[in-house]
Amino acid sequence: MPVRPANMSVAPMSDRMVPAYGGAKAAVRNFIRAWIQDIKGSGIRMNVLSPGAVDTESLRHALGMAQGADQVDPAIKAMGEGNPTGRIADPREMGKAAVFLSSDASSFITGVELFADGGMAQV
Repeated sequence: MPVRPANMSVAPMSDRMVPAYGGAKAAVRNFIRAWIQDIKGSGIRMNVLSPGAVDTESLRHALGMAQGADQVDPAIKAMGEGNPTGRIADPREMGKAAVFLSSDASSFITGVELFADGGMAQV
């Protein structure tokens, strides 16, 4: 199976799965846009956190299954080289983004999609 671009959260994915994956992501974004109108004035904020590739055990396992254990580190490196930051994310970075969205520092932010993908959505 091919390795998908670093802005996808699952590395090896059959081509049949890509439309469903993209459709599900679009649905989440649109639900949030609709729901923020439904909860107007409640003090509840809703946002979407869209991570890029994150160096997790599940990613490493999927790459190992798709390409072989000896190809995991080169695949991770190649995914990072395609990213404007030159790497993929550490899981703690996604945690920090989620904490920001739930903190008072983002008290006037609602209904947005935060791309925590090292700039991949912009290129």
